[in-house]
Amino acid sequence: MASMASLFIKTPNPSHSFPKTHKPHFTTNLKFSISLHSQKTTKKINQKSRISCGLIEPDGGNLVELFVKESQRDEKKKEAMSIPRIKLSRIDLQWVHVLSEGWASPLRGFMRESGFLQTLHFGSLRLDDGSVVNMSVPIVLAIDDSQKQQIGESRNVALLDLDDNPVAILSNIEIYKHNKEERIGRTWGTTAPGLPYVDEAITDAGNWLIGGDLEVIEPIKYSDGLDRFRLSPAELRDEFTRRNADAIFAFQLRNPVHNGHALLMTDTRRRLLEMGYKNPVLLLHPLGGYTKADDVPLSWRMKQHEKVLEDGVLDPETTVVAIFPSPMLYAGPTEVQWHAKARINAGANFYIVGRDPAGMSHPVEKRDLYEADHGKKVLSMAPGLERLNILPFKVAAYDKTQSKMAFFDPSRPQDFLFISGTKMRTLAKNKENPPDGFMCPGGWNVLVEYYDTLVASENGRVPETVSA
Repeated sequence: MASMASLFIKTPNPSHSFPKTHKPHFTTNLKFSISLHSQKTTKKINQKSRISCGLIEPDGGNLVELFVKESQRDEKKKEAMSIPRIKLSRIDLQWVHVLSEGWASPLRGFMRESGFLQTLHFGSLRLDDGSVVNMSVPIVLAIDDSQKQQIGESRNVALLDLDDNPVAILSNIEIYKHNKEERIGRTWGTTAPGLPYVDEAITDAGNWLIGGDLEVIEPIKYSDGLDRFRLSPAELRDEFTRRNADAIFAFQLRNPVHNGHALLMTDTRRRLLEMGYKNPVLLLHPLGGYTKADDVPLSWRMKQHEKVLEDGVLDPETTVVAIFPSPMLYAGPTEVQWHAKARINAGANFYIVGRDPAGMSHPVEKRDLYEADHGKKVLSMAPGLERLNILPFKVAAYDKTQSKMAFFDPSRPQDFLFISGTKMRTLAKNKENPPDGFMCPGGWNVLVEYYDTLVASENGRVPETVSA
């Protein structure tokens, strides 16, 4: 659940320049809200003169897309088969997807050593004009000794998917040492064993990193029935423009949507309207890359989101739902900066942040790995995020006196029930219903169906009990 922090809001900036300095303006008591995807047209609106109706500029001033021209695809495929080749892992391919569409603008490929060091030690990149953009997590490609030897003196390498299809060419390459301990320690703040992303993508990776300029031969597709939700930053910007949005407030999640989320998201939009915006649009942006094994898979989360929309809990007219292709690192305050920065490139000028964003339990000790409030505090101070308005939210919980989700009232704590993600999962696994008003029936049935597919192979009920 979220903390009771008041909302930090920086004054909407009518200029789309990249400022060197920024003084935040603080507004209290703005809460948090949610909604879902629709391609329906909204009514055109008139803008108040004090509100900027244009979209925020991408980092570096331009959205960097790294696709080759369609007319050059065959030529690039032939070139890819004539130069040294590297097979990408599933997570590597997700990072290619991220880079290719401009989520990491102004980055033009996997990081060379200079970018890697700036990211690890400064959490930002300095551009040629002296300006700074946020870059808190390294986007790198690892290779092993044999691959390094195979590349030899070549200046270009081809990147292949798991089926050996050419995906991209990495040119003007630089190979440098992959100091895993330094990378892990600076990204996660610990080298304790059991960090999910580390185990999945770093521990057994090669001892070298290869950076260079990326040319992606074709847009990355997954053919899983969800590609229609994978809107690029350019496509999202077009959609926001089509809807005449004068503010974009983004929310990332990797969990199912419950009525507390809906309450919080709706309240955020209400307060933005009170500030003078005429048509604020929500970008509901579930993470679609790698997640740890006990998270609800993307396909089931999207089914649940659709049911929430169908049940009328969320308004499709003021919301765009799309999949964010990045892998999940679970790196707390370090990673939440990446999540926020990427949404700037998609056009968002407000970013909603809750309790312990991108956090997880300590992999060894019985405690949270990160301080719960540090994510929102870091976002309000992070270099390169000055243009982004940070929206921390107040806590919502189940009000037993009203039989619905409501904002927590500290004067009567006995009336509120906090249903954690663990409790929610246990209820769904045991086919038990949550309190009426916690989640719409259609969305809850999807969760039960998902856990039923897991429990089907187990004997008996899930042993964990749920306390009030």
